Amino acid sequence: MPDLDFEIVGAEVPPYAAVPSLTFKMRIVNREDSPMRDMQRIHSVALRCQLQLAVTRRHYNPEEQVALLDVFGEPKRWGDTLRNLLWTHVSTVVPQFSGSTIVDLPVPCTYDFEVVSTKYFNALENGDIPLLFLFSGTIFYAGEEGNLQAGQISWSKEASYRLPVTLWQEMIARYYPNSTWIRLQKDVFDQLFRYKAVHGLPTWENVVERLLRESSEEVQS
Repeated sequence: MPDLDFEIVGAEVPPYAAVPSLTFKMRIVNREDSPMRDMQRIHSVALRCQLQLAVTRRHYNPEEQVALLDVFGEPKRWGDTLRNLLWTHVSTVVPQFSGSTIVDLPVPCTYDFEVVSTKYFNALENGDIPLLFLFSGTIFYAGEEGNLQAGQISWSKEASYRLPVTLWQEMIARYYPNSTWIRLQKDVFDQLFRYKAVHGLPTWENVVERLLRESSEEVQS
């Protein structure tokens, strides 16, 4: 039975994706201990992948620590709160190959600040984002007599990759240039909408700026 190993060898922002996404370049090698390994045909792989943020594998400067308060709490508690975070689950179908191949693993991304991974990405100023890929799925391959067989990918299969923060920032800037968004409950939005109309404010930026200014003035008085 094939024994597949996985390695992430690169990442890029796809130029024409319909939604915000990153594409990871994944090298797959059949490491079956057999002299016929390179000749064995893998018909396809129904691959599943869980992506985790290996947050303990990097340093955080003081500004990033402040930005991560909403994720991990006070830095003095990070010994208890700093744990791997689930980013997302993705799946893909790997086409036929023998020996080894390199395929794309597309990962849709969100800029929703109610999602923990978005808060984490946004807090980082530079350096790398440590990622952990956990693989599972089904391998369809040719048996010794050429008949189609199926086997499961071992749950121990994983790969690490350090995604440059600048690549994430490039992707977000492409889809949300100098902007972001937050989701509000309908009753809160209705109050903001009335406030905007009553005060004749042309944009939502003006609404937020005025409320922040009024809040600052109240604190100072």
